[in-house]
Amino acid sequence: MPNYRRYYAEGGTYFFTVNLHDRRQDLLTRHIDTLRAAYAYVQERHPFKTWAMAVLPDHFHCLWQLPPEDRDFTTRMRLLKAFFSRSLPRGEAITETRKKRGERGIWQRRFWEHLIRDDEDFEAHLGYI
Repeated sequence: MPNYRRYYAEGGTYFFTVNLHDRRQDLLTRHIDTLRAAYAYVQERHPFKTWAMAVLPDHFHCLWQLPPEDRDFTTRMRLLKAFFSRSLPRGEAITETRKKRGERGIWQRRFWEHLIRDDEDFEAHLGYI
């Protein structure tokens, strides 16, 4: 099994890319209100600052800053993906592995994160979004 390494920095600013499992889908834009509700749900329970966000049909990018002494972006992302998934009707194709784990077939299992290192890095990622 792969050993995914994530860098957790208290109060860190991160750039994320989160993809749907089936990149041919348009669930994020078709169900944008559901995504907004999921975002609000997470924000209320685990606050963070959103510097920017871009939602495309099959993936989204966001730039978040965590509160001081907080480094838990994985819980926030897990809750966002779970809320969104539970809000959609079932019907997507699910592999046997996902069935065994009780997972939906909506999201790619992982997401990509990048810790912002300095002002230049921040501006580059903000500009990308």
